[in-house]
Order: sequence, then structure tokens, then C-alpha cells
Amino acid sequence: MLLTRGLHNLVNHAPCALTIGNFDGVHRGHQALLQRLCTNASELSLPACLMSFEPLPQEYFAKQDVPPRLTRLREKWQALRSSGIDEFICVRFNHALAELSADEFIRQILVAKLHTRYLLVGDDFRFGKDRRGDFNLLLQAGKKFSFRVEDSASVCHNAMRISSTAIRAALKNDQLELARNMLGRPYQICGRVAHGDKRGRTIGFPTANIKLRRMATPLSGVYAVSLHGISAKPLPGVANIGKRPTVDGVNLQLEVHLFNFDQSIYGREVCVEFQHKLRDEKKFESFDALKQQIRIDSEQAQRFFAAQP
Repeated sequence: MLLTRGLHNLVNHAPCALTIGNFDGVHRGHQALLQRLCTNASELSLPACLMSFEPLPQEYFAKQDVPPRLTRLREKWQALRSSGIDEFICVRFNHALAELSADEFIRQILVAKLHTRYLLVGDDFRFGKDRRGDFNLLLQAGKKFSFRVEDSASVCHNAMRISSTAIRAALKNDQLELARNMLGRPYQICGRVAHGDKRGRTIGFPTANIKLRRMATPLSGVYAVSLHGISAKPLPGVANIGKRPTVDGVNLQLEVHLFNFDQSIYGREVCVEFQHKLRDEKKFESFDALKQQIRIDSEQAQRFFAAQP
């Protein structure tokens, strides 16, 4: 899958079959849309292209109190690699793009830049300044500029519409199984292992500090986790994601303690798969009390993994 960063790199772009959206999480609804896009693109002998944005439009406009991301750009890229998409077009969402009217977006980007021949969008797709563009406007533009337009119906799980918002809510409410069913896979966070303050090793629980590179996450607390990226099989462990109030932490951190593991993995890219919520994060009266709780958390996580088939 080709990655193209920025509209300025869309030079002499071949006619394509296109979809546009945030695709945060690349959940089952997204997957169904992408499968349909790839099928129709193949029938039309066109490359299947996906356009998304960085930052996401809601992040650009909100500035503060932004809904937590399900996937960073790198994670989205990894999730899309098996989708069959030929090209992932990542466009910087800035003032210039935000000010484009819906008509200008169609003319300047869909027609002039991408030479779109087929466009597939979600049933709630809106675009252009003040979100004035909708499916009906695209249908009209398709007739004018000779591209076919279709929308994709929602995918549901137990009569619930699958969406990034619904998955965030499930994760926030500790409904990991519901989130897993909507995503089509366990929820995970990926990042690079970095040096931390190394407090854990002083109490017998060394941790891998995973750089989050995000302002917020939909999860908080202590979890039984599986770590991918170090060995052929995922490694079981216990993780804390939060601000570590007992040691007066201020920054959001993800720390993972792996069972029966003593290798140095600094600098490695890993993915932490969240399997089971153990408890909420809390502030303990002393470091000794925290140490005792970590021991209990580790034992509970190991019992969880031992009970799995």
C-alpha cells in the first residue's frame, strides 16, 4: 500500500476509486466499506484509494477536550495494510482545507487532483466548510463530472451501530469485549519503549514505558495485557495507563510489567493488547502500599491468563 502525504504530492494522479473519512479505529464498519471499495475498484480496473486527515477535523476545531483517538496515524496505517487498499492519502487538515467550500473540495480535490471515477462514502459523510457538503451534493457532482457515487450502510452489532464514538464509550465504560466485537480485534495501543524513571525495578516490578504520543486515551487503570512485537508469541503482563498519582505524575503514561521477562527492549516498537480490566487507577498512601497492590494486580492478571483456553 502506497502512502502519500499531502495534497502537494498528488501530481499526475491516475483515475481512482476513492473513499474519504477519519477511519479512527478501522473498525468493522470501516472494514466492510473498504472491502466493498476494493471489490468495486477491481471491477472498474481502478486503484482503490483512501483519503484521511491529520489532525482529524474534530481535533483541529476543538483544540481542547478532544475525544481520545482510537488509533494514531501509524496504527491506522498498520490496520489498513491488510485491507486491500492500494493507496492511503493522508492530507494535512489546516485552515486552508477547513475554508474550502463543498463545491471547491469537489472541483479542486476530487476532480482536479484525484481524477475520481468512483466514490464510496459512509452514510453520515459530511464535508466542506461548515460541513455543508453531503451525499446529495456528491450525487449531483458525480453527474456533472462523470464519477459514480455510492454510500455504505452502517454495520451493527447487537442492533447497535458500530462507530468510533461507540467504541470509545465501550472502552471508557470498561466494556472491552463489546469494543473487541465492534473493532473485530482486541483494542491495542502501539508505541516505542522508552526510558522511564525506573522506579519499578527498585521494587521488583520492572516496567516497559511505552511512549503514547497522544493527549488522551479512552482507557485508564490497570489491565491484564498481551505485548506484541518482541517475540513470535505475545507476552503476558500487567499494565497501568494513567498519570501515576502515587508518585505525583502529571503526564499520561503506559507502563507494562511482563511476567518472567528480563530482556532489554528499549527502542523497540511494540503493541499492547488490552485483555481484561483489573481496577481503576488510584493514589496510594505510600510507595509500599503501591508495591503491595502491584503484586496483587500481577497475581490477578496471571490468574486471568491461566484461565484462558
